[in-house]
Amino acid sequence: MALSSLPSSVAIQCQGVLFDMDGVLISSIDSVERSWTTWAQNRGLAPAHALRIVHGCRAEDTMRKLGLTLDLQAELKILEDLEVADQEGVRALDGVLALLAALPSSSWTVVTSATRRLARARLAAAGITPPERMISGDDVAEGKPNPAPYLAGASLLGLDAMQCVVLEDSLSGIASGRAAGCTVIGTTFTHPAEELGAAHYLLHDVTGMQVERAASGLLLRFTPLDR
Repeated sequence: MALSSLPSSVAIQCQGVLFDMDGVLISSIDSVERSWTTWAQNRGLAPAHALRIVHGCRAEDTMRKLGLTLDLQAELKILEDLEVADQEGVRALDGVLALLAALPSSSWTVVTSATRRLARARLAAAGITPPERMISGDDVAEGKPNPAPYLAGASLLGLDAMQCVVLEDSLSGIASGRAAGCTVIGTTFTHPAEELGAAHYLLHDVTGMQVERAASGLLLRFTPLDR
């Protein structure tokens, strides 16, 4: 993948774009935190501890970190039902609808730690038509920060991961994209810039990102945040 710099902007040449969902395409943090708080309280767990480790990870991985001794699959279903039912405040983030409209439909997909059912519910609530195929937490044996989700996302587009740009907002997601060999743009909507230093570039959100179609694929132009 070719990278070139302009005085105040960056142009990244790529073949495909892999989007994390929560905190990149949509704002769902209030729904996430309400659902996990309810679930944790009902299980006698400290919600604050769960909320510190939930972002960017599959629910089952978070529950394992919490030392859950109950029936994992039953608890995942309870949590999923809570999250699917709570779409209050879920919305598309600034710039997202314009960016997705500018991208060829075959050149992008979603790679999320959410379940497929939850991902489709949140995207619909935000007014985003889900891609025909996406990678959800249901589709991989190991979630982020393992590279498996982004390797699967690139494969879904028929591409090598090195031909793809990842947009992520969490430490685990950035680590996953980097480990897969993608160029990673970190967004600071949910996490401060100082926590996302492993990303190649940082943006607050995708407002102003431009897409140009080139003979070699796509050219993404944007102005990154100062480090």
